[in-house]
Amino acid sequence: MRACIALLLTGCAAPLAAQTIAVSDAPETVSLTVYRATGRGEAPINKNWPQGYALITETRTVTIPAGESLIRFEGVAEGMFPESAIVTGLPKGVKEKNRDARLLSPSGLVDAYLKREVTLTRTDKATGKVREQQAVITAGPNGGVVLQTANGFEALHCTGLPERMQYGGVPQDLSAKPTLSVITHSDAPVTAKLTLTYMASGFDWQANYVAQAKQQDDGTTGKGKIDIFAWLTLANGGNQSFLNANTMAVAGEPNRERRGAQPRPTGGGLNLKCWPVQRTHQVPFNLGYLPNIPPPAPPPAPMAYEMADAENIVVTGSRMRKAEALASPVAVMVAQQEDLGDLKLYRVPEPVTVNAKGQKQVAMIVKPGTSFDRLYTANIDNHSGDGTSLPMTILFRGENRKEKGLGLPMPSGQVMLFEDSDFGPLLAGQSTLKDRAIGDEIEMAIGQSSDVRFSVTQISGTGEKQRYKVDITNARNEPVNVEIEIPFELRGTPKGIAKIDGVPTWKATVNANGEASFRYELKLEN
Repeated sequence: MRACIALLLTGCAAPLAAQTIAVSDAPETVSLTVYRATGRGEAPINKNWPQGYALITETRTVTIPAGESLIRFEGVAEGMFPESAIVTGLPKGVKEKNRDARLLSPSGLVDAYLKREVTLTRTDKATGKVREQQAVITAGPNGGVVLQTANGFEALHCTGLPERMQYGGVPQDLSAKPTLSVITHSDAPVTAKLTLTYMASGFDWQANYVAQAKQQDDGTTGKGKIDIFAWLTLANGGNQSFLNANTMAVAGEPNRERRGAQPRPTGGGLNLKCWPVQRTHQVPFNLGYLPNIPPPAPPPAPMAYEMADAENIVVTGSRMRKAEALASPVAVMVAQQEDLGDLKLYRVPEPVTVNAKGQKQVAMIVKPGTSFDRLYTANIDNHSGDGTSLPMTILFRGENRKEKGLGLPMPSGQVMLFEDSDFGPLLAGQSTLKDRAIGDEIEMAIGQSSDVRFSVTQISGTGEKQRYKVDITNARNEPVNVEIEIPFELRGTPKGIAKIDGVPTWKATVNANGEASFRYELKLEN
């Protein structure tokens, strides 16, 4: 690196010592296969540093000189697992490999020059006179930079004079980009097409579902259709973009042994601090800002943060219909689902760019007109029995079968459900979906209803008998299906109660603007 560096600090690098080095600054082609974070379940992706990982394969053309040489693969993923790297195509293989994690940056330079001499240049504001003096960096870069000069110890940028540091050269172990270095040998100069394959952390993916419910007016209570659309959302938490990458995502959890945390590349700007000019008792507690510079603004509200983060998502291969016609997009490119042993692989049919610190969305499931039942559910486990009226949960239930309009693997993810209205599709609620195989039951709980409510009243509690009454009220203009779970052992076989998954459950249809009730008795131990 021979360019002068000018940020808060400036310096001009001296030429590196002569050595046989071959540099590959970027791949020619790249394949990116992303695996979900293990154990994340239906929780959203970690926005700061995604907890999944990726398998990355790059092809690079490198001119290798005769003899022993060092080949530098620049621009590898920030979270690279160096022990996983495999390089093929070298004339005599790899003799040694190293992961260069120290990045060239203002803080990286200061850290590399600790206890070393730099040149300090200062300009007098009154006279414009420039003077230079030698200094030794004794502390930094976290919390400020402390220099030792002939005048004693002082902090950088705290004299009130314009100043900068100059370095004698850029240390060889500092790189402008994350780099993998390998040492190899060749009997003669050769231009070789190399393949670099490695695993890296800092990636993740999830499915994001957009569902639009369409109530059917066929006289069948609770029967309806839902248009299901799913995005494949890929997240790249590193500082390296992958241009025109052949991109895939793997659903499921392949066995992967736990490993120690890998060091992420160092680097970044300098956080310079000076002691305020007030008296000690005038300094606010925990003040860590430069004099006369106000503290940063408080963090935005959660909703504003989510909206700002959403702007970073890049959507690929879709177009939007008018809002009054359809809430979900119409896909023009859909990820293709394939089998990968017992796992499922989703292949993006065209190369896409996955940007650094960004998210990419590609359509992965398009299933209009799927059959779902709408019902209202409740569990009386935590009800006090004092007759308090509580809202029931709105639940959409369906089966993942071809004859029901689905019949394909459904990866876990977030669901946003819209319903038709006079103003177009409006958000009815949000839910989560667990991984569902073909033939599984699918349930989406989207919120609570203020129109359909239930109450539990204890009507007898003497001796060995505890009897209860459950009342349902329906304020809607159409009949509704309800299910009440009673997770206790009941005495006898009450009418209308059957066991579902081992739990006694009362199922009924409540008429429009009507009411319904039932009674049960608990079986108590002697």
